[in-house]
Amino acid sequence: NEYKSYLSNMVAPLVKPRIVKKRTKQFTRHQSDRYCKIDGSSWRKPKGIDSRVRRRFKGQFLMPSIGYGSNKNTRHLMPDGFLKFVVHNVSELELLLMQNKRYAAEIAHNVSAKNRKSIVERAQQLNIKVTNYQ
Repeated sequence: NEYKSYLSNMVAPLVKPRIVKKRTKQFTRHQSDRYCKIDGSSWRKPKGIDSRVRRRFKGQFLMPSIGYGSNKNTRHLMPDGFLKFVVHNVSELELLLMQNKRYAAEIAHNVSAKNRKSIVERAQQLNIKVTNYQ
């Protein structure tokens, strides 16, 4: 019941730029298609002297490089336009008082249910968005 009232007066971000990713697919590890013991999602840079992937031959797996990096304005930005700030107690929540349209609070995983409730209540008073309030 109190969560529904919290959702109704949710704060909106100051600016919400369009997030453009240069690549959304994960980079696959060399020879992960050949051996099932090699996990495709765990990237390792090929180091072999004759490696076709390391030498960037056409048709081989792509390697991660700095050119795939995100735009500095939208880096670490959540889809709702906020940046994440991990909060452990109510006093850490007070830091977001002036930045409530830029940062959203995320309650740390090891916070008890009692403290979680007090953090959510204080965030509602300060008009700070909490990403994981339930």
